[in-house]
Amino acid sequence: MSEAIKRRADRADVIDGEAVAAQVRETVAGAVERLEAEGVTPGLATVLMSDDPASETYVRMKQRDCADVGIESRHVELDTDAPQSELFETIDDLNDDPAIDGILIQRPLTESVDEPTALRRVDPEKDVDGFHPENVGRLVTGDPRFVPCTPLGIQRLLVEAGVEIPGSDVVVVGRSELVGKPLANLLLNRGDGADATVTVCHSKTDDLAAHTSRADVVVVAAGVPELVTGEMLSAGSTVIDVGINAVGEGDDRELIGDVEYESASQVADAITPVPGGVGPMTRAMLLENTVQAAARRAGVELETE
Repeated sequence: MSEAIKRRADRADVIDGEAVAAQVRETVAGAVERLEAEGVTPGLATVLMSDDPASETYVRMKQRDCADVGIESRHVELDTDAPQSELFETIDDLNDDPAIDGILIQRPLTESVDEPTALRRVDPEKDVDGFHPENVGRLVTGDPRFVPCTPLGIQRLLVEAGVEIPGSDVVVVGRSELVGKPLANLLLNRGDGADATVTVCHSKTDDLAAHTSRADVVVVAAGVPELVTGEMLSAGSTVIDVGINAVGEGDDRELIGDVEYESASQVADAITPVPGGVGPMTRAMLLENTVQAAARRAGVELETE
């Protein structure tokens, strides 16, 4: 088990996403040095067309992450009242720019933009978010190019937690295009960190607890605060909480997950905290995808973990 797992005698071990993300960033920094020795500097472009404060913060964090590992970052910010064509032209320019290896369209976009069309406009070989239909299709068919960052980070956390994923009974709560669906396909595929038996539950699932209580691994990405409680879990399971929900106001405001942490940690063998679990991994895997994109475009072989 990884040193990123904090052991506790009386309840679930804590899977420290910050620590695992730091390991990923260290590996990425080494890969950047290898690429630079070949005359290649990876470049990531972020595009923001929204006045959402959370998105603005997230973009700044991504830029900081890039600087930390040696990836060149470029940020393009468009007015929310700009025509959709301006966004499309920006994407086209980045697709054609040899200094840019990865393009991330920060969501949500302003309401006037057709978001699916914008995502499809990104060159699939620069789609480090993994949402272009071509990359989705490759993941489904077992030949992934880029895996969406949150599912990829979840898989890494499970590996670091020492979970024997092949043959494991995994229940994913939530069927979003961002997490639930790609994670299910990732864990269903053949190979290391996969070969699981996966059940996807959602808002129309009858008796959610009947599914979660038999699972070896429960991943909750439903966007519902404390949806899953300890009594809905099996003893010794591993719980990955993707949710992050702000509750309360003023000094009482706090972030909680989609899992009721206190009760779940009394039953599970290992659990991710909120915050500090999945979130840091999403950003770290974006860096990894960007470096892999640069290496692939330059024809440079990188060692993989």
